[in-house]
Amino acid sequence: MDTASFVEILEKEGQLLADAAQVAGPDAVVPACPGWRTRDLLRHTGVVHRWAAAFVADRHTAPRPMDPHPELDGPDLVAWYRDSHRRLVDTLAGAAPDVECFTFLPGPPSALAFWARRQAHETAVHRYDAESARGGSPAPVAVEFAVDGVDELLRGFHARPKSRVRTASPRVLRVRATDADAVWTVRLSQEPPVTVRDADGEAECELAGPAEELYLALWNRRPLPAVSGDAELAALWRDTSAVV
Repeated sequence: MDTASFVEILEKEGQLLADAAQVAGPDAVVPACPGWRTRDLLRHTGVVHRWAAAFVADRHTAPRPMDPHPELDGPDLVAWYRDSHRRLVDTLAGAAPDVECFTFLPGPPSALAFWARRQAHETAVHRYDAESARGGSPAPVAVEFAVDGVDELLRGFHARPKSRVRTASPRVLRVRATDADAVWTVRLSQEPPVTVRDADGEAECELAGPAEELYLALWNRRPLPAVSGDAELAALWRDTSAVV
């Protein structure tokens, strides 16, 4: 997927998020985020949008903290979120392809591609949260985008030292999308997981399902799909994979 595709998805997902939050109301419970209500979701995601946009717009090359959450609520908070989202989309759409700034995951070919991809997935997952708070059927996640999101999670986030998915002795987990040519082998140990895009060797546990189901399940938004083999490895993911 290219940068323009991610920006297009980001634009759509942010609009859906705002619309769902507006219908749900600020007090609606966000099921996948314990202790959060819709106002918390909007405040968090809006601050993340502004934080991400600033790296690109101001060409920050070092980490910087996020701003405090605003004290806004109700319609004013929804309007603030829409403005935060718009600023991010416009910043990414108008940035030079070779802009240099801080990033924090491996994979994308440029800083602009990184931020477009990361914010598209950030927004898609939280759009699902907003729609869960609202109730009713959530918008679907396209297969190609879901596959990319699984890849970002497994080969990006969980390649970092921060990953808490560890095992006392080497173990092998496989993740397979049943509606795409996509399979990952995750090698677990006392070190950060090492994930490759292949199905080489034996795996002790396999998680298999449509890409959308895997995407949302691995981000702990839905139950894990079909589990074969050692269910303890699936439980280990569920218990320790929250991104921090």
